[in-house]
Amino acid sequence: MRKPFYLLPALLAPLLLAGCVNDSASYPIEGKEHALSVRVLQDYFWSKEATLRLIVARMPDCQRQMELGTVSLSGLEIELFASGPDVYTLRSGEDVWQVETQGCTELEAPEANAVTGQALGSFHIDEHDKLVFEAATAAGTPAEQ
Repeated sequence: MRKPFYLLPALLAPLLLAGCVNDSASYPIEGKEHALSVRVLQDYFWSKEATLRLIVARMPDCQRQMELGTVSLSGLEIELFASGPDVYTLRSGEDVWQVETQGCTELEAPEANAVTGQALGSFHIDEHDKLVFEAATAAGTPAEQ
């Protein structure tokens, strides 16, 4: 009797995907219809980087997903700032992205050291490998939950 070696890749696939970060967290601006959602997707459990996406939604007028690039998972922190009416800035280290939610469009981002606006909080991976949004306190630092 021949052993079905062709089944081996199918049986190993779940093991290769186990432990990967594939999560999202949202910052509600005005309920679920007006929000910013960050999605982190790690392709392989051994990868130290992940793809970062931003979903900008202001329903029913617009909803758009933007690929922001690749980020390091080690100490991942994405700060969120309100930078004007319907304008939001995200910063992770030296990477900065700016969006406006009136038309769900990406704007030209300022330099990382030139980010201004009210600190709203940050997205980060918690101790359970889940992406969470932690709101800032009145002093501008993330609040303990």
